Amino acid sequence: MKILLVDDHALFRDGMHYVLRQLDEHVDILDAGNFPAALTLAEGNPDLDLILLDLHLPGSAGVPSVKLLHTHHPAIPIVVISGTDQRDDIEKVMNNGAMGFISKMSSSDSMVQALRLVLDGGVYLSPQLLQLAISGIEQGRMDKRTWRTNEFGLTPRQMEVLLCMADGMSNKDIGDAIGLAEGTVKIHVAAIFSALRVNKRAEAVQTARHLGILTETNAPRNS
Repeated sequence: MKILLVDDHALFRDGMHYVLRQLDEHVDILDAGNFPAALTLAEGNPDLDLILLDLHLPGSAGVPSVKLLHTHHPAIPIVVISGTDQRDDIEKVMNNGAMGFISKMSSSDSMVQALRLVLDGGVYLSPQLLQLAISGIEQGRMDKRTWRTNEFGLTPRQMEVLLCMADGMSNKDIGDAIGLAEGTVKIHVAAIFSALRVNKRAEAVQTARHLGILTETNAPRNS
């Protein structure tokens, strides 16, 4: 496993080395203290499994830098690790290619679980950040649907996303189909994972069918 860690605080990077070795004892960790150095390392290491990126560091424009990194390396999942928990930042980074947003206040165990989820192809927001992001979406700034949840903890919009997931659609395809930004779809996917206590899309669909959330009456076209 090879991970690029980008943060301008050496002490934080040292601490993250300990966390990342819990993922893989032999993980190869590349360090960068500024954004230009991160771009150089990413260019020279196309086999990266993950990029961990601080949102505010020397040479970075913040959210646009996430988009730039994702545009040049779309196959490498990016997780933002930041000291900020502003709702706008969360939505913007997810809309610009990030697959996760982790607060620096998180415990090492939480970080390991979050990174495992992203490495498995999932989307991660910590419970507090997820609640913050969903509240903004469901209260009308980006999605005017009700914020009421069903007995399984899913909003009507998340049920739409779940149905599309069962149809095998990607986040981008789901967004195009139901009129949402891709980053907003990612936030809903993270909420679905959290509500159903799963880590993968296939597990979410399987669990939803087992619980009766997905039935013959609401089954997707290809089921």
